Amino acid sequence: MARILTLTLNPALDLTVQLPRLEPGQVNRSNEMHTHAAGKGVNVAQVLADLGHQLTVSGFLGEDNLQAFESLFAKRGFVDAFIRVPGETRSNLKLAESDGRITDINGPGPRVSEAAQQALLDRLDQIAPGHDAVVVAGSLPQGVSAQWLQALIVRLKALGLRVALDTSGEALRAALEAGPWLIKPNIEELADALGIEATSVTAQAQAASRLHARGIEHVVISDGAEGVNWFSVGSALHASPPKVTVASTVGAGDSLLAGMLHGLLSADTPEQTLRTATAIAALAVTQIGFGIADAAQLAQLEQGVRVRPLTEQ
Repeated sequence: MARILTLTLNPALDLTVQLPRLEPGQVNRSNEMHTHAAGKGVNVAQVLADLGHQLTVSGFLGEDNLQAFESLFAKRGFVDAFIRVPGETRSNLKLAESDGRITDINGPGPRVSEAAQQALLDRLDQIAPGHDAVVVAGSLPQGVSAQWLQALIVRLKALGLRVALDTSGEALRAALEAGPWLIKPNIEELADALGIEATSVTAQAQAASRLHARGIEHVVISDGAEGVNWFSVGSALHASPPKVTVASTVGAGDSLLAGMLHGLLSADTPEQTLRTATAIAALAVTQIGFGIADAAQLAQLEQGVRVRPLTEQ
């Protein structure tokens, strides 16, 4: 299997509160509460580990609340290459209602100094060679600019790494200029980044063509229960997910990205790559937390995924 590096520049401690229905302004009682060391790159790493890959995780971690992260890394066997910074890693509150609706309240995270940013670049220069790909995922912490992210991607590419990117807003707009190997926006994120309408397949195909011209080989566009459109150079596929009972949508996109990377690095056929990735994302929404705990359930969900060329009506 592959050696994969994930970068989470703004990780989080996720506190997920399960409750029947959120009543704003009222006293709400929860059914369950779960705390997870998280952040998009960390979530991706857990799914990739369950798929058999070797993981190095890096980014910035607040030194005042490390325990949950260090415990997870040790349990999972991840190589820990995070840069510690003063302060606490942010906390994100997720209110998960029984109908699947999620309300997010995300914290700001610590401010990352220029010295810490340089320390991460120096560490990446040391550890990145030898990895098959790198995932750069999530938002930017305070003090880190979109232009710095763009330069980071250029640097990683110069080190010989294929860069899979999952971010949004200004960070995505800047990063696209660096020409990552793969991107995984949802429809709203793609529309915002390119300043276009992206709901139609035609618009998405035109956008993907523009992105291919920038050197972006794979454009994976997610649309929740409507499925996934994958535009690679010379090919376009759609996957429709199976119907599942939704516990939480948190981590679904991260799981999809992990599945796509797994298939591409394992030399699976495009159809099998997209089928498995879509099933992994469907599995993710049935659970609280990250990873593939039930291989038999995943196999069953794969059977319910329909993959077809986008030229089909």
